[in-house]
Amino acid sequence: MQKKSFVIRIDPGKLSAIEKWASDEFRSTNGQIEWILDQALRRSGRLQTKKESKKEDNDEK
Repeated sequence: MQKKSFVIRIDPGKLSAIEKWASDEFRSTNGQIEWILDQALRRSGRLQTKKESKKEDNDEK
C-alpha cells in the first residue's frame, strides 16, 4: 500500500496525549494517528473493510 505524506497542524496538548497513548500501546505517534483515523472512518461507515471491497469486486464480474 502506497502512503501519501502531508503536514498536519495539531494542538500541542492533543499531540502530547496522542504521543502518550501511542507509547502505552507500543506504536509510533504516526501509527497511532493512522489507527485513530481508521477507527473513526470505520465507525462512520466511510471506509470499506477489505472483505466488503472484495465482495464488490466479485459482484461486478
